[in-house]
Amino acid sequence: MPLNDEQSSDSDSSRLSESTASSSDSEYSRQSFNSDSSSKPSSPASASPPKVITFDELMAAAKNLTDLTLAHEIAVNANFCIKHEDFPQNSFAGTVKQIVHKAFWDHLESELNEDPPEYEHAIKLFEEIKEILLSFLTPGANRIQNQICEVLDTDLIRQQAEHNAVDIHGLANYIINTMGKLCAPIRDNDIKQLKATDNIVELLREIFRVLDLMKVDMANYTIQNLRPYLQRNLVDYERTKFQEILEETPSALDLTTEWIKESIEDELSSISDESSSSPGADSSSKRIISPTLVLNNGYLKLLQWDYRKTIPETLITDEVRLQELREKLNQLKIIACVCLITNNMVGAAIVDVPDFADQLKRISVPLLEGMNKKTFDLKEALNAIGVQVCSKVNMSLAERDLPTLSEEMQSNLMGQIAHIVEDNNPVSSLIDKRIQFFMRSLLALPSFQKCMPTMPGGLSVIQTEMEFVGSQYASIVNFNKQVYGPFYANILRKLLFPEAPIGKAETETPTN
Repeated sequence: MPLNDEQSSDSDSSRLSESTASSSDSEYSRQSFNSDSSSKPSSPASASPPKVITFDELMAAAKNLTDLTLAHEIAVNANFCIKHEDFPQNSFAGTVKQIVHKAFWDHLESELNEDPPEYEHAIKLFEEIKEILLSFLTPGANRIQNQICEVLDTDLIRQQAEHNAVDIHGLANYIINTMGKLCAPIRDNDIKQLKATDNIVELLREIFRVLDLMKVDMANYTIQNLRPYLQRNLVDYERTKFQEILEETPSALDLTTEWIKESIEDELSSISDESSSSPGADSSSKRIISPTLVLNNGYLKLLQWDYRKTIPETLITDEVRLQELREKLNQLKIIACVCLITNNMVGAAIVDVPDFADQLKRISVPLLEGMNKKTFDLKEALNAIGVQVCSKVNMSLAERDLPTLSEEMQSNLMGQIAHIVEDNNPVSSLIDKRIQFFMRSLLALPSFQKCMPTMPGGLSVIQTEMEFVGSQYASIVNFNKQVYGPFYANILRKLLFPEAPIGKAETETPTN
């Protein structure tokens, strides 16, 4: 498989995809982006003087961003939930917490062991337990609410304490029974253990532990009920919240503007290179840049983004997901490179072996696990893959009574695999272009179209994984366009058509 032929075909296909997108956009792009599409004129591209941000405004913007991020995560991540986590026991914070808690419970035990017992701290605990139990109740649960307030009436308990008539075990048993009625089924065993505890101080301590777990359960129950509503209204909610952030912090689109500007510059550079390589091209004619193509190219850059840099503001809610997709694509690229190199060197000998490429993939995947970690040694992993690939090839050849690879061929094969990691490696560059072409083709499809574009040559071994990653990527991009499309439109209009008057598209009839 000659690399030069593949590269030229990739280049032609890539430009064909771009020209198709450009021609579909060129007739309406100026009209679409002439109007000020964002709901309020707060883009950083405007010439208004910088606004001084007060601390209160900054905190309000931070709260809006937190709300926006949390709502987005609940809606798009079906596995999102609140987890009960504690400090590690051996950590400094864990040790301090353990010491403080032990001192508190030891003090409570000493008070209850006095003659007569001192109940003040215990009464405060019952007051706190009452408030927690009431927080679990749904609106309209008046009967159990009244019962909790009546039984855990701290004024009454204090009067009983003055006469040394507090039934502290009876109060604890009522609390446990009430918790059993309100808890999720997963806490039934915890309730049973509470009923089996005799020491009153240990019992109160365990009651608070289980109540903490019930708080988490209640939060996750609320999230589960809230998710369908958020999914139905998320586009409007996120856009409104971001508009509020923009009003509080006018610079909240600076990185997004820079991201789009870089994409425009890349497209202009690409057009310039294309014109210089075509002697017959009319350099005097000004080609209209497709806004859709600019935006899609910007999204493609996120798959190679250096996530040590700050991501554009409009993509913060999906930063972790985009980073995970980039890392997965890097792993898939290496697997495809290994298969392509092996096929080029010994393809004739293994062409009839069924699923041989899948066998190479099964070799590579475990050795590339965790390659996104800083401590991961990619060169060492590639050397190990090279050794195992040579062993697998020789085993396959020997099973069919064919001569195995010579020492020179094995050394050459392992060397080429080890060199995948080097900059400007031709095989790595080729596979990277094909992956980018597939993702670009995916973004060019209408959002309602469910089928996948044709998989480029050399990627068949990772086709299933590529389609899965591609569907996740397209879902993130399409949703992001829905939410932030008006803001992008305003930025693109100002960068691409600075001379166009605002509102022109609203006063003129669009031409089709």
